[in-house]
This record gives sequence, C-alpha cells and structure tokens, in this order.
Amino acid sequence: MSEKSGIVILGIFAADTAYKAKRLPYIAETLMGSGFTLGPGGKGSNQAIAAAKAGGKVTFISRVGNDPFGAMALSAYAEAGVKANVMKMDGVSSGAAFIFVDEVSGDNAIIVVPGAAGLIGIEDVDANRAEIESAAIFMTQLEQPLEAAMHGLSMAKRAGATTIFNPAPARVIPDGIYGLCDFIVPNEVEAAELVGHAITTDEQVRAAGGALLDRGARAAVITLGGRGAYYHTAEQSEFVPAFSAGNVIDTTGAGDAFLGGFATAISEGHAPVQAIRFGSATAAIAVTRPGTAPAMPSRAEIDALLRSS
Repeated sequence: MSEKSGIVILGIFAADTAYKAKRLPYIAETLMGSGFTLGPGGKGSNQAIAAAKAGGKVTFISRVGNDPFGAMALSAYAEAGVKANVMKMDGVSSGAAFIFVDEVSGDNAIIVVPGAAGLIGIEDVDANRAEIESAAIFMTQLEQPLEAAMHGLSMAKRAGATTIFNPAPARVIPDGIYGLCDFIVPNEVEAAELVGHAITTDEQVRAAGGALLDRGARAAVITLGGRGAYYHTAEQSEFVPAFSAGNVIDTTGAGDAFLGGFATAISEGHAPVQAIRFGSATAAIAVTRPGTAPAMPSRAEIDALLRSS
C-alpha cells in the first residue's frame, strides 16, 4: 500500500453574509450597521481553505447549488489550491449564513442554512472512498447530516487515516462516534454541551477532557479562545497558550482556522502539542482580519508568527 498523504475534509459550504453593528436588533427593530462583507464560509469549507493556505494538500467533499454562491465556492477553492470534489445541484440553493459581528469586541453570532450541503449523505462519502482511504487525515463536523459524518469517520478509521472530529455546531451526539475519533476538537461551548457541565475553570476543562476520553476518543483538544487550548490523552495533559498577532477584529471562523492549521501540522507528522501551536498561530492571525475564508493566513505568515513568539 502506498504511503498515506493529504487531508480530506467533509463539510458544508455557506456564503457568509456578515453584518457589523453595536448589538443584535430586537424583534421588529431596525438597526444601522457599520459594516458588511460577503464571502465564502461554512465550517468544512473554511477548514479546507485554511488547511490549504497553511500548506496542506486538501480535498474537500461537499455539495453546492448551481447558483452564484456555488460559483463563489468553486472560485475560492481554485484560488486556495483546494481539490473540490463538490457536487453542483440544480433546483436547490447553496448554503448561506447570517453572521452578526460585534463592532467593539469582534465576537459573533451565526445562523446557518446548509442548502444543498444539507443533502450530503453516505453516498457522497462512498463516492470518495479512494480519496478517504488514501488520506493521512480525515476531518469533519456537524453542519452536514450526522450520518454522513459518522460514515466518513468510520471509513477513514478502518483505512488507518487519522480522524479529526469537530463536534460543531453544539448538539448531543451518539456515543458510537467517540471511538471513531483520534482527535475530538470542540470549543468550550461545544465541550460543555457534550459533557453537561460548565467549562470555565481549569479543573472543569480537565474534567471535560477526561470525560471525552472515557467515552472513547483517543485524544481531546478543547479550544478556549483567548485562553489557548487544552490537550488531553491517557498519557499527557497540557494547556497550550494562545498567540497574539494584533488587534482582534472578527472572531468568525477562528475555530476553523485553528482546525485547518492543526490538521495541516498533523498531516506533516508534527507532535500534537506542536500542531496545536501551529493551529493557534493560524487562528491568531485570522482574527485580526475581517471575514472568514479570506482571513486565513499563508504558511509564510504562520511560520513568521511562530518564529517571533
């Protein structure tokens, strides 16, 4: 068997419509905003672009509509160097997301409609079996149907690929998925949803990491925003501090930037803590820029931040 290489990501594309304002409007209220951007988004799509710009060899599996948003997606993949195994569908729209960005803090709130990507099924995974089974890394999330995510993780696991699961958006997931995860990577909100308790103190973070391993995951990486990330396995537990690359403008896609960088570093054979540092540097640069996919940094930018820190 040839040596495994590359990263395969299953997920959705959604056109991000991002609105910057001082707060969200109340029902029946109209607010004046201070900024607007339109660009490619969706967790899986963002992760694919982040990984490719970070130097990874990336294949992205998804569906889009045969519409202007779908054309935007394919153009973004071509520009970033992502191999797009993406089905174009007639009669259904591409995914789209409403993103509110707080104009002071850069924090965000999101509503996503998967559109065509909501129809992703196990047949999409089966159609890409050769790519998945030859990949070094398989990564997926929960914006597309759960059945497709589980099928992809199971296929990759059987083939000996390293599996990375981002359980986002936060939801209850079946116990059987944990054993398919070499790395489960929630943020603190998602981790709290999974384990059923708050993730505010270091002790609570450690307890959450232990709970995720008890359910079957081989390793847990809990991202903690400005506090950094926590890595937990049966042999090792470590808090990894965050990086700073300047003023935070927009945190939309920060987790996706982290995951794209992390997956790239793991695919290159870096140890997990070093890969977390690489992912953290990727995210630190991304949040200093508006938008999601366009904010993802190049490999040269990531390496420069790592060298200077």
